[in-house]
Amino acid sequence: MTRISPARRRLYEMCATAIVAKRANLEGAAGVGFDIDLPVFSVGKVGQIAEIHPQTLRQYDRQGLVVPGRTEGGSRRYCLRDVDRLVQAQHLSQDEGINLNGVMRILELEEENRQLRHEVQELTGVTGFSVFTADMNGSITQTSRSYRARYWRGQLHAEVHALPAGESSSAQSKSMVLWHTAKH
Repeated sequence: MTRISPARRRLYEMCATAIVAKRANLEGAAGVGFDIDLPVFSVGKVGQIAEIHPQTLRQYDRQGLVVPGRTEGGSRRYCLRDVDRLVQAQHLSQDEGINLNGVMRILELEEENRQLRHEVQELTGVTGFSVFTADMNGSITQTSRSYRARYWRGQLHAEVHALPAGESSSAQSKSMVLWHTAKH
């Protein structure tokens, strides 16, 4: 197990408390630099933060619902991801009346969904709009925005071309195709 400073541990406790209070989520925590998989919290500390009895935590571990990391001595250590799962498991089982098998399946699907959202953000960029280039063979590549690209875009002159036959001229497209001829 990685040892962390008391100040850093306190930051993780504050983040976990915000997750429990629904003032933060895993994506936000990861986005500001928290390692959401770093095993930080003991059974007692996570029980205190999430307001879950330590025996319930041990039961969730035995059933495979929330399985924390272990120290070399065998003590359980929970990460921010585990805290989030615990809060969700408590809500689903106690407030929604879902059995533990159902809770486990829901949590698996939510984690898969979270990972897919993360992949989409990486592929599209966090800023929203992406820039793509296409070569003569039709290969499309995502490119990053840059000062040079903004300068180049500012030098473009729009040329209006007639739509191919059969397409409606009333269709308003927000797309732009840029052709760049290669100089040999």
